Amino acid sequence: MATTSRSAKLTYEDYLLFPDDGKRHEVIQGDHFLTPALNTKHQRVLGHVHVALYTYLRHHIIGQVSIAPYDVVLSDEDVVQPDLLFISTARLSIVTDINVRGTPDLIVEILSEATRKKDEVTKRKLYERYGVQEYWLVDPELEMVKVLRLSGNQYVRAAELSKEAHDVLTTPLLPGFSLPLAEIFD
Repeated sequence: MATTSRSAKLTYEDYLLFPDDGKRHEVIQGDHFLTPALNTKHQRVLGHVHVALYTYLRHHIIGQVSIAPYDVVLSDEDVVQPDLLFISTARLSIVTDINVRGTPDLIVEILSEATRKKDEVTKRKLYERYGVQEYWLVDPELEMVKVLRLSGNQYVRAAELSKEAHDVLTTPLLPGFSLPLAEIFD
C-alpha cells in the first residue's frame, strides 16, 4: 500500500533517508510503499528458492543471484527490493558496491497477504515497463508459481505451476535448471 500523501514525487535521494526499521521501503513511480516484516512461511519459501538458484549458479557460472534486502534502482523514482533477483554475467555491470542500477534478468516475489496486490499489479507493471525478462510470483498459500515472460514489451503467462500437480519450475534463462515445486513448498 502506498503510504505517502505528498504531491511531490519521491526520489532515490529521499529513499536513502528512510529509517532502517526492519520494514521494506520501496519507491514506485515516486510513491512510498511500506511492507511489514515478513512471516516464517515467506522466509522458508524464499530460502528454498534462493538455495536452489545459488546451488545451480555455483555449477553454472552464468550470473549471480541476490536476496532481499537489496536495492534495485530502476530509475530515480523507482527503487525496489525484490525478494530475489538474478543478473546474467553479460549484465553484471549494473551491480555496484551498494545496489543494482538497472534491470535484472529475473525477479522473484513471494506473495503474502500484505504484498499480493502490489506484487501482482503494481510491481508487475513496473517490471514489465523496465524489461525484466522473467517474473516469478511464488504463492506459499496456494503452493503455486506463476511465471511471466516478456514477449515484446508485455508479459505473457509462460506457466502456472502447482505443487499438487507435481510441476517442476524451469526457465530458458538458466539452461538445465529445474526445481520441483515440492522442494519450494516443503
